[in-house]
Amino acid sequence: MPTQIKGPALFLAQFAGDAAPFDSLENITKWAAGLGYKGVQIPTFDGRLFDLEKAAESDAYCDEVKGICADAGVAITELSTHLQGQLVAVNPAYDRAFDAFAPAAVHGNPKARQEWATEQMKKAAVASRKLGLDHTVSFSGSLAFPFLYPWPQRPTGLIDEAFDELARRWLPIFDYYTDHGVDIGFELHPGEDLFDGATWEMFLGRVKEHEAARINYDPSHFLLQQLDYLAFIDLYHDRINAFHVKDAEFNPDGRQGVYSGYQGWTNRAGRFRSLGDGQVDFSGIFSKLTQYGYDSWAVLEWECCIKSPEQGAAEGAPFIESHLIEVTEKAFDDFAGAERDDKAIKEMLGL
Repeated sequence: MPTQIKGPALFLAQFAGDAAPFDSLENITKWAAGLGYKGVQIPTFDGRLFDLEKAAESDAYCDEVKGICADAGVAITELSTHLQGQLVAVNPAYDRAFDAFAPAAVHGNPKARQEWATEQMKKAAVASRKLGLDHTVSFSGSLAFPFLYPWPQRPTGLIDEAFDELARRWLPIFDYYTDHGVDIGFELHPGEDLFDGATWEMFLGRVKEHEAARINYDPSHFLLQQLDYLAFIDLYHDRINAFHVKDAEFNPDGRQGVYSGYQGWTNRAGRFRSLGDGQVDFSGIFSKLTQYGYDSWAVLEWECCIKSPEQGAAEGAPFIESHLIEVTEKAFDDFAGAERDDKAIKEMLGL
């Protein structure tokens, strides 16, 4: 019996490299398929694996990409524009760090960098349509995040203006995506202005509940914030268009809690882990997503402060496979059922 959620799939960004089998789309998809993955999420910002400029312009190139994946035995789940989406909105505090994600020609020029990022996002919509994809995944960028903690006291209106501006920058992009039949799933992530349900609602209202605005659900970031990631699905399941299967653990002690970011990854109270090594309740997550009809991909995003990516990838495919649910077509008590008997019903109710 087929499962409702598709998988397992693998986000390729953390595995791309200069040595085989991680140095080309052909090699890395064959490697992923050999581990048991049935789909791959492709980063549009790594030229070793994908040429976004060419994909937006050339049907032949998109056919070539689809052919490479098909020959390896994997489907394309989504295109990722995390780095370009990040650059749609950058607080000046992050200018120097985030220039590294953009071409040298726009370094030191925030306006030109934003324009480049916006065009990149639009090209990803065109490329997705050419590849036959309905969903993409991305980051929202951040104007307000440096002011996350309310000390020193924030000027009245600062957060509102930041979210108003974020909406102004994204609304034309959403319209463009809708015109191409594609949507954008934001990974709600600390460092982005959209990092939890409350910030998501602040943004969604400002973009007029736009249909292209979606969520790439990743429970690891919620666990590190100590947010109820199962209740999150209850609240926002109708907006979830993608799913990053990533584990994490939170071990506060007398020295550290949620704000332990100055420590190295292995020394933090909150750490990303390989699948099965952390604290995320994936049985609960797969059950909730299945219950609400999520029928897209379960995509491993590997980030672990201890285990190697190769081991994490090898263990990830069977882990996801074991959590996929074959949806039942029967009720457990069907054996005791009977045809409707109106006379008996009335008698039982004293009617």
